[in-house]
Amino acid sequence: MKKLIFTITALCLCTAVAMGAKKTKVKERQNPFMTEYTTQFQIPPFDKITYADYVPAVKEGIAQHNAEIEAIIVRRDRPDFENTILALDNSGKLLNKVCLVFYALSESDGTPEMEEIAAEITPLITAHSDEVSMNPLLFQKVKEVYDNKKIYNLTRAQERLLDKTYKSFVNNGALLGDAEKEEMKKINQELSDAQLQFNRNLQKENNNTEVVVEDAAQLSGLPESTIAEAASQAASRGKEGKWVFTVHAPSRLAVLSYADSRDLRERMYKAYMTIGAKDNEFNNSANINKILALRVRKANLLGYETYADMQMDKVMSKTVAAAEDLLYKIWEPAKAKAAEEIADMQKYIDNHGGNFKLAAWDYYYYAEKVKAERFNLSDDQVRPYFQLENVVKGLFTYSGKLFGITFKELPKAPKYNPEVTVYEVKDAEGKHVAVFMTDYFPRATKRQGAWMSEFQSAYNYNGENIRPIVFNIGNFTKPTKDMPSLLTIDEVETTFHEFGHALQGMLTRAQFRGIAGTNVDRDAVELPSQFSEHWKFEPWLLSIYAKHYKTGEVIPEELVKKLEASSRFNMGFRTTELCGAALLDIEWHKMNYAKDIDVAKFERSVARRLGLPEEIQFRYRSSYFKHIFGSDQYASGYYTYLWAEVLSADAASLFEEKGMYDQEAAQAYLKNILEAGDSEDAMVLYQRFRGRAPQVEALLKDRGLK
Repeated sequence: MKKLIFTITALCLCTAVAMGAKKTKVKERQNPFMTEYTTQFQIPPFDKITYADYVPAVKEGIAQHNAEIEAIIVRRDRPDFENTILALDNSGKLLNKVCLVFYALSESDGTPEMEEIAAEITPLITAHSDEVSMNPLLFQKVKEVYDNKKIYNLTRAQERLLDKTYKSFVNNGALLGDAEKEEMKKINQELSDAQLQFNRNLQKENNNTEVVVEDAAQLSGLPESTIAEAASQAASRGKEGKWVFTVHAPSRLAVLSYADSRDLRERMYKAYMTIGAKDNEFNNSANINKILALRVRKANLLGYETYADMQMDKVMSKTVAAAEDLLYKIWEPAKAKAAEEIADMQKYIDNHGGNFKLAAWDYYYYAEKVKAERFNLSDDQVRPYFQLENVVKGLFTYSGKLFGITFKELPKAPKYNPEVTVYEVKDAEGKHVAVFMTDYFPRATKRQGAWMSEFQSAYNYNGENIRPIVFNIGNFTKPTKDMPSLLTIDEVETTFHEFGHALQGMLTRAQFRGIAGTNVDRDAVELPSQFSEHWKFEPWLLSIYAKHYKTGEVIPEELVKKLEASSRFNMGFRTTELCGAALLDIEWHKMNYAKDIDVAKFERSVARRLGLPEEIQFRYRSSYFKHIFGSDQYASGYYTYLWAEVLSADAASLFEEKGMYDQEAAQAYLKNILEAGDSEDAMVLYQRFRGRAPQVEALLKDRGLK
């Protein structure tokens, strides 16, 4: 299909200083998005992109996409896979190009300027998406292909893309009447605005919240690196001579895990747990209520009783009952295990002169104490062996041994921040596979957490094999002049987790953009990430990457044995807070929302009904539960982390049986999970790899709950 190309150029400035002065021709500046990148591997030229480029590029991208849609509609020949479904899948390249860059950078570098741009372009993109998905003439073409798919002799991948395309139109209102379509457009716009505001509030309060310490005695127990960073934070905020701790993970978790001061731990815990719920301008209660009401109305318009019903229809579980059944199979064993852990910590408190009952802000601290006593192991013992650069080497080593890929740093490649590192990824034959970027340190403009995304999607169209540009984001302790970035056990796990996502994005061989990489069922997308975690403390791999940052000594075998012995420690707590959050998510979305709800009161009622121990909170309070209120991505689907863990535990058990680097198993996993994308039903692909259906017992065993 011939594409119609439009360009927007900057204003041409000519100078005429005085009457009769010679006119000087000034070269027009080309918007970087509106031309082919000339950089190696088509990496976005970040140094040439300015704030002023985004809005014109989005508007031009929308115009081009509209022209491409019109070209599909006006074709006079019979609609088929090539001229309709594939043409649609490959349309909107400019819009996709700018959006991938903008939304990636707005998360990792969310400056006030980016916030202003988001406020302008998000409504444009939402409205455009609605116009496309509710275009009756376009849907008529798609529906004709869908209704007659048996006559086209489609491949499995083609049929999968066709089915996803058709269902996407239906789920976005293509079958609605004109009045209902207009209402759906209004709902989508309001939802977009409310979710944008939720995220703004979250980022601003995360950055504004601080716990100030003036008495050095309160710093007892904290790692030197944490104290040094707190002093640096204080100086940067005009509080020299004091210490400022933030709610960002490296600072928050260090305080909760190691601060001997119970008062400091309590202040930190309450500061974090009330993010988005304080009586200030960043309170998210109104946004949550608005989001819930709009989602219920949207689901009702599409014929679903609840929003949860609508969301479950798109994934492997298919029903709310099936998702809850899985969660409750995990919930009760997790609670029982958590009760044992709480009893152990209370016993420790009593035996060491404590005259108080364990509280939620004590949990991390006394878990560390019990762990140290039981296993003679603490994060302080192992952190010196987990220098970030070496952990990354571990990622590259295990993936290379399993899948034959190699990583080469590209120091001159474009970067959106100096802290970014860029690599070229090659396959076993030395052919280019992908570009991989890492961005691991916190910034005031970066949102909390860790994630994977991409700057370029993979696809194969008209002989053009486009390979992906994938990145991992983290928020780990920054190196200082005297000390490198050293990771905790949990941070090592996070690094392996996000790299698993990256592998699926980088190694995909799915032919079409809509089914490539991580474009899979929501409850299957976490399989590669959680599968990757199983290699983090594999003994041979530890001998490669776990080396003392000062001496270069390989982590002692004694410490490795302790890591193995303690790997399931505190799993009751970890599973309970995660499973509880998944159940809270479903509870929010399976009700027929009628009026404003007191968010905190609702959470307490769910906690009571579940029997959530008072010493444990939901992993995320609703007011900062970005997964489910910051976007629709995981709404009524946070449980998929646990469903994917069933898959990953079951998958890893095959390698435990055959050998952690068994090539037959590795190639089966590579072909059916990492390369396949969504080219077939996720369960079909999994069973082809594993030889049978997944078993929940593998997860219970893996977490020490059985």
